[in-house]
Amino acid sequence: MRLRRHLPDRPSPDRIARRLRRTARPVPLLFLIALVFLMLLAWSPGLARADEPDLAAAAPGAPPQELPGYLADRGRGIAMSQFGTYVEPGEALIYAFYEYTRTPVFEYHPSELGSTGSKDFQGKLFERESLLYFAYGVSDRLAFELEGALYAKTTFEKAPDDPSDLPARFSESGLGDVEGQLRWRWREETASRPELYSYLEVVLPLQKDKLLIGTQDWEGALGFGFLRGYSWGTIGGRLALAWDGEDGRAELGEYAFEYIKRTSPRWRFVALLEGESAEVSAIGEAQWSFSPHALLKLNCGFGLAEQSPDIAPEVGVMFHF
Repeated sequence: MRLRRHLPDRPSPDRIARRLRRTARPVPLLFLIALVFLMLLAWSPGLARADEPDLAAAAPGAPPQELPGYLADRGRGIAMSQFGTYVEPGEALIYAFYEYTRTPVFEYHPSELGSTGSKDFQGKLFERESLLYFAYGVSDRLAFELEGALYAKTTFEKAPDDPSDLPARFSESGLGDVEGQLRWRWREETASRPELYSYLEVVLPLQKDKLLIGTQDWEGALGFGFLRGYSWGTIGGRLALAWDGEDGRAELGEYAFEYIKRTSPRWRFVALLEGESAEVSAIGEAQWSFSPHALLKLNCGFGLAEQSPDIAPEVGVMFHF
């Protein structure tokens, strides 16, 4: 699951709510406090692996060296929008996956869905998507990715007390969100400094005649993040500024902080707290490398706010070449 599009990097389960409800909400104070704490922790040299040499800062042209301990959880790749996913120069990733999202408290008013009436009601929303993701590492600083919901079906159930002429239940299906990102690494992690990166996201307006699926106008985001590895795992945080073509305005977008831990050559685990506006979800993911070029990704998100999706499982297989 990805909160962006997704609560969908992005990528999210609440992307429909974001499109239909353009009301800006403040970023939760608790998250900002936690993000500041993580940033201070990331710059603290006292908790780093003091016994690890600063191999990431080796001189150009030097022979390959063993991976330093602070990169043990993720390697040298650039962080991508998919959880716990990193791409190295010349490497290609292909990820086919399925997502289901259930939002039992979906706030709307009938005029947003083609009827009349501006009073708020609380309906239900169910999303099913089959998606394909591609990423490529251009260099040790630049990577790009493309992601599309090749088939999306969203079902809406109106509130029992909604007197409008909306059907009690209706669905839309077809092509869902299609988006791309450029990922730029400003600075590699060293034994004493965290990794810093940015990303630029663009969502294409390919479903102008739909209400529940796809994107009706251009959307974009500019995000900033950091990563820092320790003996007990890797921490990271990110925050984005989102732009909405329909409203022509920018506001705070997706935010998250994460924990990554590789427990063996085959298993890696990721835990996140991610959200957008006042919608926040806790997400856990397990990754199993069952072959040298493929891994199974299993994750599930759980809503922590009333209007967040209450559950959003995801399963897929990622290939890397």
